[in-house]
Amino acid sequence: MTDLLTLEAEVRTDLGKGASRRLRHANKVPAILYGENQEPVSLTLEHKNVFRAQQEEAFYSQVLTLNIAGKPVECLIKDMQRHPYKQVVMHLDFMRIDAKHVVHANAP
Repeated sequence: MTDLLTLEAEVRTDLGKGASRRLRHANKVPAILYGENQEPVSLTLEHKNVFRAQQEEAFYSQVLTLNIAGKPVECLIKDMQRHPYKQVVMHLDFMRIDAKHVVHANAP
């Protein structure tokens, strides 16, 4: 399985509604990475990179690579929240995957 898209992400420690709003005002997207029997990790991504990547059809169905502090993590998009009328990505949920396990997912 080859990955098509790679996104840079940073771990965030400031959590909650206010922190997420501050990130969005700074043109960043709050996100979470979970799955594979590991603890969930809160992340921050650059909005322009996410917006550009989500315009590709493969973004929703291909394996993505998140570079978190220089460490690549393979994942799939589990959920994406968008603003009702602006072209803004509000939040992303990523699900970790492992090449050794079977993943059942709906692809658009």
